[in-house]
Amino acid sequence: MVKNTTLTDVHIGLGAKMVPFAGFNMPVQYSGINDEHETVRKGVGVFDVSHMGEFILKGDGALDLIQKISANDASRLTDGKVQYAYIPNETGGVIDDFLVYRIDDRTYFLVVNASNIQKDWDWISKYNTSGVTMKNISDETSLFAVQGPKSAEVLGSLTDIDLATMSYYTFAKGSFAGVDNVLVSATGYTGAGGFEVYVANKDAKKVWDAIFEAGAPYGIKPIGLGARDTLRLEMGFCLYGNDIDDTTSPLEAGLGWVTKFTKDFVNADGLKKQKEAGLKNKLVGFEVIDRGIPRQGYDIVDGSDNIIGRVTSGTQSPTLKKSIGLGYVSIDHAKEGTELYIAIRNNLVKAVVVKPPFVK
Repeated sequence: MVKNTTLTDVHIGLGAKMVPFAGFNMPVQYSGINDEHETVRKGVGVFDVSHMGEFILKGDGALDLIQKISANDASRLTDGKVQYAYIPNETGGVIDDFLVYRIDDRTYFLVVNASNIQKDWDWISKYNTSGVTMKNISDETSLFAVQGPKSAEVLGSLTDIDLATMSYYTFAKGSFAGVDNVLVSATGYTGAGGFEVYVANKDAKKVWDAIFEAGAPYGIKPIGLGARDTLRLEMGFCLYGNDIDDTTSPLEAGLGWVTKFTKDFVNADGLKKQKEAGLKNKLVGFEVIDRGIPRQGYDIVDGSDNIIGRVTSGTQSPTLKKSIGLGYVSIDHAKEGTELYIAIRNNLVKAVVVKPPFVK
């Protein structure tokens, strides 16, 4: 059973092409991926990403619970700060990557991937041994990602929150489009700057309409999941289910920077041992030199026809007008400048390892 978000009918009315994604009926594109991509890179666009999951953890043990299930160190957070983190499993893989918002020292707001809502909830519940109050507000929360260099100008007139001075990975609550207690964070998944607006479903349409009215002079457009994918890939951001999953090592995925061995967390010892033994594979970025678009699951081959890895994400970059991708390769092929080949259908297409972000 595919679920609808609150504004599904609005997207259909806007001419969106709808597809099932992570159990939800979602807009994949409106005017076209390249047009939408450019709108976000140069102006401002709005993604309805209300399929994402939101949990509230509250109580004296809330921080301890997060510290146990997250590889990052949430004790570094202060009120109004956001942290990127991941949830390790017990076998060396990744349950999910997620965001932690510190409301106050006893209250935390977690944002998880849509496909993992139930899995994450069950996992965190399993470790909740000290009676932390947990609330899953995913089904009553809408989320709009307003992204692009003109975002602050567009949204500034709608809220009493000072967006212009809000630094990356911080948030505030305030009045927004006449609705009280809206959470706005300087976060996003595009690398183009912007904000994410969390609002109760009952106010979603009012807030959506106000954003588009304020953005009309700036050429604001609705943006689908297709451009969300090309934008995040140009930045080299991981997508759960593609680049990281229950079987991939977070260290091989380049998530060592959010793996803090200064504290205890699930499978910390296992990951520490892996780090000490040395990584066998690494998630790298690559640009395709010849013609052809790499796709998830394609083999990566060396100059002697040996399979050395696999593509996890790939696309034609609208900004660079060339094909780019992410993939795991054996560590001796992970150095910047290394030539590789991608097996696209029956052809071996030349590529070179580059360090993301692809678009600087």
